[in-house]
Amino acid sequence: MTPDEPTDTPLEELVGEWLTVPDVAERLGVPLATVRRMIEDRELLAARLGERRIVHVPARFLDERALPHLKGTFTVLGDGGMHDDEILRWLFTPDATLPVVGAPIDALASGFKTEVRRRAMETAI
Repeated sequence: MTPDEPTDTPLEELVGEWLTVPDVAERLGVPLATVRRMIEDRELLAARLGERRIVHVPARFLDERALPHLKGTFTVLGDGGMHDDEILRWLFTPDATLPVVGAPIDALASGFKTEVRRRAMETAI
């Protein structure tokens, strides 16, 4: 499946592991307010999940190899008209044409930032 194909997989399942804001704060060793600011500044994207619509962040975003490349990738996709849920779906949708097995988030974590952003620009146009 390529990122251009629609998927019926719910976002919650597509992403897999999610963390609440307190969990992110604990993993990063920062205050809750810092995590909230990171979400507000779009250094991290979040989604409201479950019946209570609690804010969650994909656990993969905390991968130290992927984290530095997220904000720029979010910006490219957002500038192209994608909303946060669409960006999350794009980043986590498996794509067999990538230089690594998996989805764009896996390629970012493997050091293929330029390739992912190039595809993001093409997708967002």
